[in-house]
Amino acid sequence: MRDEMDYTKLAVLMTCYNRRDTTLVCLQALYKQNTIFDVYLVDDGSSDGTFDAVRANYPAVKILKGTGDLFWVGGMRLAFAEALKENYDYYLWLNDDTILDPNALSKVFGTHNDLIEKGFPNSIIVGSTRDAITGKPTYGGAVRSKHWYSNKYEFLQPSQEIQECDTMYGNCVLIPRSVAQKVGNLDSAFIHSLGDLDYGLRARKLGCSVWVAPGFIGTCSKNSVQGSWVDTNLPIGDRLRKALQPKGFPIRAWTVFARRHSGPFWFLYWFLPYLRAVIGYKNLSASPSFSVEMKQ
Repeated sequence: MRDEMDYTKLAVLMTCYNRRDTTLVCLQALYKQNTIFDVYLVDDGSSDGTFDAVRANYPAVKILKGTGDLFWVGGMRLAFAEALKENYDYYLWLNDDTILDPNALSKVFGTHNDLIEKGFPNSIIVGSTRDAITGKPTYGGAVRSKHWYSNKYEFLQPSQEIQECDTMYGNCVLIPRSVAQKVGNLDSAFIHSLGDLDYGLRARKLGCSVWVAPGFIGTCSKNSVQGSWVDTNLPIGDRLRKALQPKGFPIRAWTVFARRHSGPFWFLYWFLPYLRAVIGYKNLSASPSFSVEMKQ
């Protein structure tokens, strides 16, 4: 008997850049799921043969060529825009370094069905990931820190129950059509980071809700901070320069996020990530954590 999800129009949205083997492993696990879907994959100018390898191994994938400077949010926005034209029932954000468990899609769809029965049809469902080696949780739902001075969104540990959260990291996220119609696409103000957090927060402001599915849906290794703007081994000037780049806190994107989601005193929070980059204080709770690392 075919799974009931086979009768649901699902678009899987992905973006990739120069990690061919990782992307292929992700697609291999995806195509083992017990459902039918269309895949929209943005290849943002890869030079390692990703485009040809995907086309040869997974000819059904709709590959979109990026400009080479889209980064994660830009690539996902392009994939989302194409899929929205077809008016799918559901849209699944999937990082190309997230390896789904065999029952992953059944779990997130089951969670959404449970929430519909409980009166929450306009619900985003977030899948939590774990490290493939250590088994420790890595990405999933996010809640705002309870510290009064903090503007940080912290990872919500998954449990065996459905949990409501404030927003999410975009590794594995199921968005029903009703939510997509209310919220639209990822905001073009964001380049690499913040766009997933912003989407969840905007959805909640529009009357939608964000929930974490029980348990885990797959594996994804946590990103290393080595060489990033929070790496205290780097000189101050290098940290500040990296903080201003797309994978840090570019001024326009961070300004939009802070003004939109940080309340009337947003300008006080606005300085904190740059201050953290300068003083190198690891525990300065200033900024959202980031979920993806694509461009090196």
